[in-house]
Amino acid sequence: MHAPAPSGSVADGPPHPTAPHAPTAHASNATPGAPAHPAAADPHPPAPSAHTAPAGDAASADRSAPSPGAPAQAGTAPTGARGAPVQGQPAASAAPPAGVRLDRRAPAEGAGGGDDYPLQAPDPRVAAEPAAVCVACRAGRVDDDGYCENCGHAQPRERDHMEQECGPVAAVSDRGLRHHRNEDAFAVGTTALPDGSPVSVAVVCDGVSSATRPDEASLAASRAANASLLDALPRGTHPQQAMHEAILAASEAVNALAGEQPAEADEHAPQQNAPACTIVGAVVTAGLLVVGWVGDSRAYWIPVDRSPAVRLTEDDSWAAQMVAAGLMGEAEAYADHRAHAITGWLGADAYELEPHTAAFKPDRPGVVVVCTDGLWNYAESADEMAEAVPADAAARPLHAARVLVGHALDGGGHDNVTVALVPFPAVPQGAGSA
Repeated sequence: MHAPAPSGSVADGPPHPTAPHAPTAHASNATPGAPAHPAAADPHPPAPSAHTAPAGDAASADRSAPSPGAPAQAGTAPTGARGAPVQGQPAASAAPPAGVRLDRRAPAEGAGGGDDYPLQAPDPRVAAEPAAVCVACRAGRVDDDGYCENCGHAQPRERDHMEQECGPVAAVSDRGLRHHRNEDAFAVGTTALPDGSPVSVAVVCDGVSSATRPDEASLAASRAANASLLDALPRGTHPQQAMHEAILAASEAVNALAGEQPAEADEHAPQQNAPACTIVGAVVTAGLLVVGWVGDSRAYWIPVDRSPAVRLTEDDSWAAQMVAAGLMGEAEAYADHRAHAITGWLGADAYELEPHTAAFKPDRPGVVVVCTDGLWNYAESADEMAEAVPADAAARPLHAARVLVGHALDGGGHDNVTVALVPFPAVPQGAGSA
């Protein structure tokens, strides 16, 4: 059976540079109290429109209109209120007021004088565009960098809060309460396997704050992984293999960003401080659940009866290594200030990439929670996550995602917060939240 065309969407936003990071291990952006960095000013402000008249042109044109009784001069046309030539009126010889310049053509040989160039009328599309007003003081004008010229308040960006529902899958992302921008990204989608059975996809990426352009890295990775999955699954690729290939595609997309580094960055450290992010994804079919990840973003399995809830991923982090080696208990390791230093990530300066994938066959319905550490910091264990997930999450995934983001914000919102919810088993296309 021919599979229907895949559908999905991603959220994006404008990039902003951040501070450099060490090449050997990334410090996760989940650390409470991490300092915020103001958005950098655009070094190349846009040039003014070629159709926009200089300030004062319209008024100058009014003042250059002929006075009553002034003699007309052949070959010179008066200008209207916007500087456009007025048809069917006698020409005027009145000189323009001081401070206004009208360029003249060189007079033809034997002619009495040259013609004035009419003033350029403003482009009505530009003139009609209203100035943005500050959301905080409701009075100041917002400059090109997104700050109020009156009170200095940073204005909301497109990625500060994002929500998306695609069939039965839903995701929500929020900047949080401490960071100046959202460096997370997600992508969700639905398609069908070759036999026509439905399949749902969710990808969540967390930009590494200590790397350059982490918001671009997370966006590029989520888009590439989502596109790879929605291309491979309808062709019959096994979901676990498709997830492996999707992570490799995401890695290539992030690596490509390193080639777009500023020249001075390449000169001092070609591979150091390259854009980087973590990734976690889930593929849900009618009878199979597959997850894949690199870094410390996580996936949880929450059955409808809440017994037992399970964390499906293992962090690539210092704390996880200490626990795995038996050197520290989990509570002690995650309480350490080094806990969120990640040991695996996507980026040109990463170690050898080792995508993790795992496949499960749940014996009951439930929901898969795919999230960044901005959420699981406030619901770390599987039981804590199950307690935070609303009971009707499988039926109302978008509502549940909003509740989970609110849970993190209520807990302090120290990091960007992103969560996607994927009901299991996969729901046919057209079914969604009530």
